Amino acid sequence: MSQQAHETNEPETPYLDFQGTTPYEDYVQADVLTHLQHTRSDDPGEMVFLVTTQVMELWFTVIVHEWETAARSLRADDVPTAVAALKRSVRELDALNASWRPLAQLTPAQFNSYRSALGEGSGFQSAMYRRMEFLLGEKSSSMLVPHRGAPRVYAELEKALEEPSLYDEVLRLLARRGHAVPQAVLERDVALRYEPSPEVEAVWTALYAGDESDELARLGEALTDVAELVWRWRNDHLVATRRAMGAKTGTGGSAGVAWLEKRVQKNVFPELWTARSHV
Repeated sequence: MSQQAHETNEPETPYLDFQGTTPYEDYVQADVLTHLQHTRSDDPGEMVFLVTTQVMELWFTVIVHEWETAARSLRADDVPTAVAALKRSVRELDALNASWRPLAQLTPAQFNSYRSALGEGSGFQSAMYRRMEFLLGEKSSSMLVPHRGAPRVYAELEKALEEPSLYDEVLRLLARRGHAVPQAVLERDVALRYEPSPEVEAVWTALYAGDESDELARLGEALTDVAELVWRWRNDHLVATRRAMGAKTGTGGSAGVAWLEKRVQKNVFPELWTARSHV
């Protein structure tokens, strides 16, 4: 085969000559992302801990975006768009939960080799994770306190605290569709943690006892998928922490495993779970 024929059969070479940075870099900002890792110890294992934690923060950001999209759509009575956002968030929660795998095998000695680098840092101080919790109805004004020194972050969290949660928007939609959600639930102080209601449980029981193809029943199942994966996230966090540090006091002065055990016992969207006993 001639050299000319060989060159003709070669795949086209991608365009390589750019005046400045590549379009990929302009969009993804990869150079920024890959230079945000500043380890504080000489232990080579600290890098995976730091990068994994940063990846978790990015997933928190995407999931907050999806749940805020779902909440807005529910306010507009657009259930299909809300369900689509919730279903995307399920895949994203799967990816978030997989982030525990690089950390799940840490021995106490391995974790201790760079634990002091965290100082008083702790995951419960994550502002984006707190926004996730607020959207789930896990409201607490005290969780704003660590962010008083960051005005923009504090303002965003304060706004999220005072806005209806994703579940509040679901219950308001159910009421608009003629379901007997109590006024006390609809008019509750949304800056407080959501508490289960027997009347709301009865609404979900009726929906699940009816047509499973009903739009609101499908919404309930999308929410249940989210709730299940949030529980798995909390449980995986508990197991990884228990393996790495046992029952010692957690970073940032938290109760460590004892605090995480309490979190695992809480169900997200509680009536979606308890209603199943009555169908």
